[in-house]
Amino acid sequence: MNQAAFALGDVLLRSEHVSLAFGDYELDEHGFLKAAEKLVLNDVNLEIHDITRPGMITGQVVGLLGPSGIGKTCFARIIAGLDIPTTGQVLLHNGQPTKAGIVGFVFQNYPLFEDRTVIANLVLAGRQVGLSRAKARDKAMAYLERFKIAQCAKQWPRELSGGQRQRVSIIQQVLCSEYFIVFDEPFSGLDPLMREETIAVVKEIVNEDEKNTAIIITHDVSAAVCSSDRLLLVGRDFDPATHNPVPGARIKYTFDLVALGLAWRTDLYKDPKFLEFVGEIESMFHEL
Repeated sequence: MNQAAFALGDVLLRSEHVSLAFGDYELDEHGFLKAAEKLVLNDVNLEIHDITRPGMITGQVVGLLGPSGIGKTCFARIIAGLDIPTTGQVLLHNGQPTKAGIVGFVFQNYPLFEDRTVIANLVLAGRQVGLSRAKARDKAMAYLERFKIAQCAKQWPRELSGGQRQRVSIIQQVLCSEYFIVFDEPFSGLDPLMREETIAVVKEIVNEDEKNTAIIITHDVSAAVCSSDRLLLVGRDFDPATHNPVPGARIKYTFDLVALGLAWRTDLYKDPKFLEFVGEIESMFHEL
């Protein structure tokens, strides 16, 4: 399939003028931040479109990159409806504000109920969105089999390896969310083989439905490029007079990996263009 044979459809998720401040802050007459004691996010705007390809189901994978401590996770929690922004909003494809339970969130430490077996954890997730116990169990077992961990169904979370726990946590969030799932640093601490497997799992999930969308929060440039069709770099502006960073992060750069020929490929690691692009992005971290 020619990578050019794609089109952008409806907006699936939109961030409008999202800012996040801690401590005392002041708004202007239009409801925008005028001053803040501690500004983390400053007027973050984003649109994620449905990507369509003829004869194929194509979900979206957006990589959100930036240095540690820049505010990526804060923005991700707002997208997932876990935190409320100081100003602005995040809207879904139907115009409704995002909220917990609609957007899944896979935490970095993969939390599970330690007093429940794997299958009990997953059935509970399915029940939260109205599935019958039998239907939730059937869906959970189907995912466990697809991700090659069906043998873990009756185990306790403490008995799982790190990779198994990660997959169970991903399945948990898929079961209790709709089309959107946020991954917070999913590649942290993984060896190269496990990282490749995680990328494969993410792609398999998003390509189940045209509206499925994964947002990957990471500082791992190589993994983000391999897994995403769009890359966003989060950073701060710099005062031209003092060269000091201006408080409040925003999306500074956007890269269309499809247009660059770096999306939907299994041989990407072998392409010199991939290595060159990763190097360029890593060098840009000094500007963030």
